[in-house]
This record gives sequence, C-alpha cells and structure tokens, in this order.
Amino acid sequence: MEKNKKILEQIKGGLIVSCQALPQEPLYDSYIMSKMAYAAMLGGAVGIRANTVVDILAIRERVDLPIIGIIKHEYDDSDVYITPTIDEVDALVEIGCDIIATDATKRIRPYGKNFEEFFHEVRAKYPNQLFMADTSCFEEGQLAERLGFDLIGTTMAGYTPYTKGRSLPDLELIEKYSKELNVPIIAEGGIWSPDDLKNVYKAGAFSAVCGTAITRPMDITKRFVKALDEYL
Repeated sequence: MEKNKKILEQIKGGLIVSCQALPQEPLYDSYIMSKMAYAAMLGGAVGIRANTVVDILAIRERVDLPIIGIIKHEYDDSDVYITPTIDEVDALVEIGCDIIATDATKRIRPYGKNFEEFFHEVRAKYPNQLFMADTSCFEEGQLAERLGFDLIGTTMAGYTPYTKGRSLPDLELIEKYSKELNVPIIAEGGIWSPDDLKNVYKAGAFSAVCGTAITRPMDITKRFVKALDEYL
C-alpha cells in the first residue's frame, strides 16, 4: 500500500519519541502527553509512540506525525501486557493508528494463546495494517518476520526472564537483526543519550524510539540523584 510505504519513509533514519505515562506517575494525563508529543515534534521527531486510545486521540489533535500505538493491559493469566489480545488491536485499528506494536515474545498470552496463534488471527483480520513486533531476542525476531510483521523492535530486550541483564541499548541484537533479517529494525530500549542514538544507527537500525530519557522527568531526576548519591 502506498500509504504504508509513505509512513515507513517518514520514520526512516529519524527519532521516534515515546510519550507515555502510567496511572501511578505524576504526568498521567492525556493533555500532558499531547503537549509532550507536540514538543517532540517541534524538536524534530519523525514519529510518536503512545499508549491508550485517549492519549493517542489527544496526540493526534496536536501532532501530524506517524503514531506507533499500543495499549498496555495487564491480564491475570499472562505476563504479556503490550497490546496483548485482539481486543486491544481492534481498538487501535478503530482510531486509525499508523503502526500498531504488540509484545512479540515467546511468553504465553492471555487466554492461553501463544504468539503465533495470536498474530495469525490479527493478520487475517487486518491484512493491510502496519504491525511492529516488540521482541527480546533473535529467535523472536525470526518468528516475527516469518509471521509477516512489518517492523521488528528490540523493545523487550532485557525485560523478559531469559534476557535480563542484557546491556542496553542491545547493539548486538540490532546488528544481528539488520544483517540476518529482511524487515526494518526499530531500536528501542536503553537509548539515554545522543551517542546511544548514533550507536544504534551504526549497528543497523532503520529507525529508533527514545522515551524515558526525553519524556519522563521523574525517572530522569532519579538518574541524576543516583549519580550524585554514588559520588558523595
């Protein structure tokens, strides 16, 4: 589709800024997230990653950039929480998300479904939608490519039990993906500085997502305070 090709061209070689806040965080407010996204756009961002229907709709009113949409929803029977079921996918499609990202790890999803079962159902229902796989290891990326994902991200690297302790950003995974897969790679996770951003591109990223280091002042402050505590 021409529209999808244009979206991919827009985000290639740039910085996507993740604008998210959870209910327990002080900036949890769709108006604030929309202003964050607007500031990111003015700063030169090529795209926005956002969570929840209400935030995405608020951001869309202020920002004319491609949006990677997710819905974080915790279920009692699974550790998967990023767009975990087709219900969340339906909601994101309904509001016209340019790209929909979903956890693409090998963990069992809600209602006992595995990743393949979930995405076969999703792709059959939405054959023309752009989907991004949030993976944590190479085998997951291989499977995501085989299943027909349009983009593969390193979002979950270091956040699954079998990848804990990985150095972030995961340059090794980005490089392996870029060399061995034929799908655009989105570097996400652990990008704290401009040098980190340069390094993920050197490793072969197609585009990159940075969130906490730009849009979460509480965590940024904690990082500075920790450094001061260690020094003193």
